[in-house]
Amino acid sequence: MFRLDGKVALVTGGSRGIGRACAEMLGEMGATVVVNYVKGETAAKETADAILAKGGKAEISGFDVADTKATETAIDEVVKKLGRLDILVANAGIAVDGLLLRIKDEDLDRLFATNVRGAITCARCAIRPMSKAKGGRIVFMSSVVGEMGNVGQTAYAASKAAVLGAAKSIAREYASRNITVNAVAPGFIETDMTHAMTEPMKEYILKVTPLGRVGSARDVASAVAYLCSDEAGYVTGQVLRVNGGMHV
Repeated sequence: MFRLDGKVALVTGGSRGIGRACAEMLGEMGATVVVNYVKGETAAKETADAILAKGGKAEISGFDVADTKATETAIDEVVKKLGRLDILVANAGIAVDGLLLRIKDEDLDRLFATNVRGAITCARCAIRPMSKAKGGRIVFMSSVVGEMGNVGQTAYAASKAAVLGAAKSIAREYASRNITVNAVAPGFIETDMTHAMTEPMKEYILKVTPLGRVGSARDVASAVAYLCSDEAGYVTGQVLRVNGGMHV
């Protein structure tokens, strides 16, 4: 069960945090993993090396998902070099927090360029080889705040809610090609993003999380791995919540 031997997977934002955990787990399952990064080439190499050290196959690919042309070129090169693209984990994302009256247009543009347009661009590029192969898996990375909202995260929540709509729509469009499209919505996960939160904020989040603990990047990766597997072949257009019960 849960094997991906012979499959090629692209994980955007795969050099750290949730993306790295996803890349490593897919590698453990037998997939050849392409680890995308923007600036963290060293971290991306470390992720690839970690996969190789466990007997897996991995490569790195540097491009910014917010740059449409660069993304199209890079994904085309992946397909040409490896001969296929079976799995896309659209994980790359940024967060810009702030109360509504303090949100700047440039912040909105930057957030949506990466979190929404970038994810959709990657999906559009991946759909082509997947359609030819008559099968594939696409997983978008959303967030619990995309469903329930949060004070000071209007822009970020809006971008993550948009990802959910995109996943559901693409799922309907390409189900006939045997391509499943789903989203994972993590809750409070221990990553670089959450490290910046204040202690009172962290305490509050733990208080409203029924399981009473912080999630790990591997918790999220396990959900992604399932959605990428053959065992999830009849699951599409869904949101898998990994939030400890914070939002049900």
